[in-house]
Amino acid sequence: MKIICSVFFVFLATLAYSQSGEQLYTIIDSVSSKRIKADITTLANFGTRNTFSDTTSNSRGIGAARRWIKSEFESISKDCDNCLNVFYQKDLVKANGNDRIPSDTWIVNVAAIQKGTKYPNRYIIMSGDIDSRNSDGSNSTKDAPGANDNASGMAGTIEAARVLSKYKFENSIIYLGLSGEEQGLFGGKGFAEFSKNKGWDIIGVFNNDMIGNIKGVNGVISNRDFRIFSEPVPPTETERQRKLRRFYGGEVDGISRQLARYVYKTTKKYMPEMNPMMIYRLDRFGRGGHHRPFNDLGWAGIRIMEAHENYNQQHQDIRTENGIEYGDKLKFVNFNYAAKLTAVNAINLASLAWAPPAPKNVAIGGVVEPSAKLKWNKVKGATGYKIYWRDTTSPTWDYSRYVGDVSEFTLEGIVIDNYFFGVAAVGKDGFESVVAFPNAVFR
Repeated sequence: MKIICSVFFVFLATLAYSQSGEQLYTIIDSVSSKRIKADITTLANFGTRNTFSDTTSNSRGIGAARRWIKSEFESISKDCDNCLNVFYQKDLVKANGNDRIPSDTWIVNVAAIQKGTKYPNRYIIMSGDIDSRNSDGSNSTKDAPGANDNASGMAGTIEAARVLSKYKFENSIIYLGLSGEEQGLFGGKGFAEFSKNKGWDIIGVFNNDMIGNIKGVNGVISNRDFRIFSEPVPPTETERQRKLRRFYGGEVDGISRQLARYVYKTTKKYMPEMNPMMIYRLDRFGRGGHHRPFNDLGWAGIRIMEAHENYNQQHQDIRTENGIEYGDKLKFVNFNYAAKLTAVNAINLASLAWAPPAPKNVAIGGVVEPSAKLKWNKVKGATGYKIYWRDTTSPTWDYSRYVGDVSEFTLEGIVIDNYFFGVAAVGKDGFESVVAFPNAVFR
């Protein structure tokens, strides 16, 4: 009887994972490169979307761009029976004390919230940037089409909303257009503070900044590679947490790094043609992105972007010098690649939005014992749990075991000294939470 029950249990788990896979493949197939091309073209044709550009024109400047983005979200909402709450969120940034702000400026973001059916106060965010720039970040009149930086990320966010608004999710999703990125991440700072004041529980942030270029300045051409940037541990960690890491490990196991591993795993499983590259940095060397303000408040956030940048097409006046063409123009964007990275975002948004919360208070034991022991607090909505482990030098979770609806488990014969461990919650349809790294030790 025990064997029969075990076989039936495995059958149900396999069936759930099969159903979840079918949904994600459908989402991948629904992403349209034609729609993304049309949206990038529209955004680039506003001429400039500089933070200080025209806000009253209907055809040029950041004002026209954000009104168009809002209207697109509203149109999507109309098609899904008003399933999106679309609104502006803004903050006045003062020139005093800000070298990159020549005059007091309203930084206006555009948000569209798809409320979850079970956990409406838990949010996963996909963002793109509205603003663009040329060689002079304060020049508000000269053309700065920003086709790749970052009309591509904004168009991907709009397309993800089109695709995912056809579904119902347990957790909420925010599709977000952020402004003021080029002047100091002001849009992200404003919305992160807005989220904190609302008391929202942010599962994670997918910051999409440049997802359309496949030809690097170094000559490498690839429409499969992309990068996932993540910080190692939160900047909000306590001194006690830092000291414990010295003895128990976890230097590369913060919540943002776990989110990056989640995206890596999901992509490798459902889009094996893509090559996700986990970069162990907050962002590119010495540079920043709009996930950072959320990291600063203690939330998980990563940057998803192309692997091979071309600096001749970033932050440049449109011109040709010595036979080199400069400027962020439409002709340099690969729309099929942008669609691929949009699909990467969409399946990970969906997976997390359908998943239960991550386990709470994960503790680990097994000091000077032949087996590793884990225990955790169960979470609402989980039908079971999966233990992950990996070699201490491995960047990804290499091994796993589904252990059922329990709150503790012993991995017999696996010595705690030689691996890192974590636990994920699994929902009824097979969708998993982000892996929770142990935050306590027991004997």
